Amino acid sequence: MSAMRLEHDLLGELEIPAEAYWGIHTARAVSNFPISGVPIAHYRSLIRALALVKEAAADANFKVGELDGEQHKFIVAACREVAEGNLDSSFVVDAIQGGAGTSTNMNANEVIANRALELAGYTKGDYEKIHPLNHVNMSQSTNDVYPTALKVALIIEIRELIKAMDYLRNEFAKKATEFRGVIKMGRTQLQDAVPMTLGQEFAAFARMTMEDEQRLRELIPLLCEVNLGGTAIGTQLNAPIGYVTAVTERLSELTKIEFESAADMVEATQDAGVFVLVSGVLKRVAVKLSKTSNDLRLLSSGPRAGFGEINLPPMQAGSSIMPGKVNPVIPEMVNQVAFAVIGYDLTVTMAAEAGQLQLNAFEPIMCRALMMGITQLRAACYTLADRCISGITANEEQLRLSVENSIGLVTALSPMLGYENATLVAQRAQLEGKTVREVVIDLSLMSVEEFEEILGDVDRLAGPAQS
Repeated sequence: MSAMRLEHDLLGELEIPAEAYWGIHTARAVSNFPISGVPIAHYRSLIRALALVKEAAADANFKVGELDGEQHKFIVAACREVAEGNLDSSFVVDAIQGGAGTSTNMNANEVIANRALELAGYTKGDYEKIHPLNHVNMSQSTNDVYPTALKVALIIEIRELIKAMDYLRNEFAKKATEFRGVIKMGRTQLQDAVPMTLGQEFAAFARMTMEDEQRLRELIPLLCEVNLGGTAIGTQLNAPIGYVTAVTERLSELTKIEFESAADMVEATQDAGVFVLVSGVLKRVAVKLSKTSNDLRLLSSGPRAGFGEINLPPMQAGSSIMPGKVNPVIPEMVNQVAFAVIGYDLTVTMAAEAGQLQLNAFEPIMCRALMMGITQLRAACYTLADRCISGITANEEQLRLSVENSIGLVTALSPMLGYENATLVAQRAQLEGKTVREVVIDLSLMSVEEFEEILGDVDRLAGPAQS
């Protein structure tokens, strides 16, 4: 049998594998919460953020004279290993947990303490030398560590999501340039409207993405207000003089993010409003990406019995019974990611609302929902860009014919024909089943050459009125 060590807590004693970096508090959490099967280690940015917060706390405690030099040195060294990902396998508590994140904080305290002990030449579990709570968690509470770490992690993840969206936007922009001269019919309420270019359609996709990037950037300053040093409920109980300023400044140095202490730490400790705001922007991103994916699926529908305006790159065989069928699987994937993110937003909303008095106990589920939403959106953006948008081609002849055959073309011709004649053309075309071109020629309103010249003038058909 593996060697064991005996640890104790307020509930009693428990045997822990001697080589484990985690301890009794982590073991109880693992036993209590066998829920999602996804450990907190799955969220790499959260583990990194926890390590940065713990390092900042150790530095601040050393600076104000609360932590001795040897303890400080080895705790900081252990924090840096955790931040680098060297001990991820030791972060084993489930992402869904009771206790307002206490299990996550305890897991971090124990892993850092035991690795620090090992680095100092002591045995894991020899907590008289370096203790998970007395030293690693000094001047802290789960209630200030956990939300601060979540904010750090969210800033890291939001920046990565912005990069992914910028990558996707550039692919849309490339297609906008490629298709700038391809005429087609625009539609409102799925009915023919007026001519536009396929390039304009893709430029709109790019613009929508860019606007959401900006909304994400606007979140970062709001996440920079932290309650670190507020301890249990924001009153700063057990935080030594000078600690709050020192720990916030040090966290800013370590992360290269300008954090500031909340003006009212009691309010900041219980208020989850910023997480609701982040979730709402993620929902906005999801909704707009899903709308874009709906458009791509519709425009590529067919290939012969649908719109058939664009071709999505074929990714896989689409049916087990229909030979030759190819489905728009990448946009469908993006739709499903969006559905999930919209659901996560509801989870965050309910969790934030359910807070009581001086603490919200439901930050772990907010953390999981936000982390899943961001990481899935990021992956969806890269996948949509690489496996769909970059390979789209246009059925130019089909698009041109749709313009020629559409009754909506008369709107674009109205300035040349006059409103009354344009109305007559629309009525005749509809009643007689003819194209606008045929009716215009039949009524001698334009010559063939004049009509061809206008149809070939994309800027006139799909732009503002010519002077």
